[in-house]
Amino acid sequence: MSPFSALSPSMVVRIKAGLFAGTVIATGSLLPHMAHTARAADLDALEEQIAHIQAEQRALQKALVSVQQQIAAHRATHGGEQGSGHHLGHNATSTLHAVRDDAELEEPREEEPGLAMPAHAHAMAMNHHHATGPDAQPIFSGVHDAPDVESVVGHRAEDVVARLADNNVGAHGRETGGAPAAGGRGAPCGVRRGAGPRFLGGVRGAPPGGGNRHTATGTFNYWQDIPYRNESRYHTDNFEGSARYSRLSLMARGNVDAHSTISGFFEMDFGAGAATTDAYESNSYAFRMRQAYLAYDNSDLDFHFLAGQAWSMLTPGRIGITPRQESLPETIESSMLAGQTWARQLQFRFVKDFLQHRLWAGLSIENSATLYDTTGFTDNSGAVTLPNGKVATISTNGTGLTNPAPFSNEIAPDVIGKIAWDPHWGHYEVEGILHFPHDRVATLGSGHNNTSIAGGGGGSMILPVVPHKVELRMAGLAGVGIGRYGSVLLPDATLNAQGEPAPLPSIQATGGIVAHPNPLLDVYGFFGYQAAGRRYFSAGGSAYGYGNPAYNNAGCAIELSDASTCTGNTRSVMEATAGAWYRFFKGHYGTMEAGVQLAYSRRSAWTGQGGAPDTSLSEVFMDFRYLPFQ
Repeated sequence: MSPFSALSPSMVVRIKAGLFAGTVIATGSLLPHMAHTARAADLDALEEQIAHIQAEQRALQKALVSVQQQIAAHRATHGGEQGSGHHLGHNATSTLHAVRDDAELEEPREEEPGLAMPAHAHAMAMNHHHATGPDAQPIFSGVHDAPDVESVVGHRAEDVVARLADNNVGAHGRETGGAPAAGGRGAPCGVRRGAGPRFLGGVRGAPPGGGNRHTATGTFNYWQDIPYRNESRYHTDNFEGSARYSRLSLMARGNVDAHSTISGFFEMDFGAGAATTDAYESNSYAFRMRQAYLAYDNSDLDFHFLAGQAWSMLTPGRIGITPRQESLPETIESSMLAGQTWARQLQFRFVKDFLQHRLWAGLSIENSATLYDTTGFTDNSGAVTLPNGKVATISTNGTGLTNPAPFSNEIAPDVIGKIAWDPHWGHYEVEGILHFPHDRVATLGSGHNNTSIAGGGGGSMILPVVPHKVELRMAGLAGVGIGRYGSVLLPDATLNAQGEPAPLPSIQATGGIVAHPNPLLDVYGFFGYQAAGRRYFSAGGSAYGYGNPAYNNAGCAIELSDASTCTGNTRSVMEATAGAWYRFFKGHYGTMEAGVQLAYSRRSAWTGQGGAPDTSLSEVFMDFRYLPFQ
């Protein structure tokens, strides 16, 4: 029989109150002595005493949890109590749930010197009244360990939202290959000033890759560069190893009050190639920005705002419309998967959630860009000569602090809307986008501007076939003028005879299954597809546009044939891939994992004079990653 079975709930509450009061009194009695010791320049002894007090406080919290368990066992045996004693016991139980939840969701952190009591004890002393100001900590309560609605963003926002609106999919596992790709960050790195904790995370790896075609793109597949048979590199194998996609991330977060949190996230890698980069000696790839944004979350209004460079809101998610919870394939290749919908770009995102965080609606204003194909035209760095002699300006090469690559002529941002639904089983999204390709057509002394309307829609879903063990993922996007939002980077538009933007039809889709047989192993398989339509015309005996059947493809199968005999505009790209991740070490300072991936891609061209060429690429990737504090 429990040693507490003979005690009434009111007596147990008094015992817990006495334990708490004893800790506060003991702390108060030691503080003057510690101050005297500090004045005697014995700083080491002072720190030891502070650490001893904190250890006693943690022991007290464990003792309180034990008492709560005894109370629960007593009630289960005797059928509970009635009256005011029961009410007091319930309050104490809720407080203990608060202590336990907070310990589970947030890693232990070093308290500020001179703090009289920890945040948990303060919450109990205040009888669940939320504090305000930068030191405010959200309070959890409830017999099912469910966080209170006011704590939706107070700790790790994506974790708490997943518990409030459990869809049996769950937040991104930080110890999977997909977490670093999604910007997952680890536990507190031990740096803390004031009220804002800092988090250090990221991934470091040295992925070697091999393929049966020579491509100079590394682990970032540029599928439109897969050679046809007319190129000698089609007939050679390729091996390349690089650490250039090693990733670092940093997050800072502050609780403004019990309802509001402000956070900043910064993620970077070495994926850019500087002008001085060489693959023979230094391999000095350039440091580049992946993500840099600020976010504001208010759980009283159920409102979320993001400003900065982040994954586009078109990118499929796992739960709600929440940053750092993008649903990205766990592949090693840095281009992820053919047909994957994504972009990282500047945006201003406004999100509101309803029905206890199960229904989400978002509007995002994002940076626009139009990827043109000018096959058949004379293109002089974005100044395109038309058959009628006029010039259409579609882009300008960057100058100053920007790289000398084309920057398209844009008149308005992309407008993206999304609705996400998280029932008790699965995650579902529908989305739409508006895009406005723009150029100027001029002749000597005059000209006019042209704007087209493009866009499309799509959606995604994650089905937890076996919750938290096996999940099925599907996503797709279709429309006109939105090819750049797919991994293959098919063109958005070409030009018509008058020089106006002619948006190209496009479609992209992915599907896959991910399994977690045990905590150490992840296994996955994915299929992706992306295709572009065609827009073309002929004038003066010449062919223009994308996918024109008059283009010459006769030499695409003849090695070293003249380049003019293989136009080969890409019609579609597909990829099938499978792989696994194994976490072979996990410690206090992080996780080490190894992965392997096999991939097969096929590129097909539009039919021209001489047929429709196609080509393929088989690859194997291997990777080692260190996930700090995860």
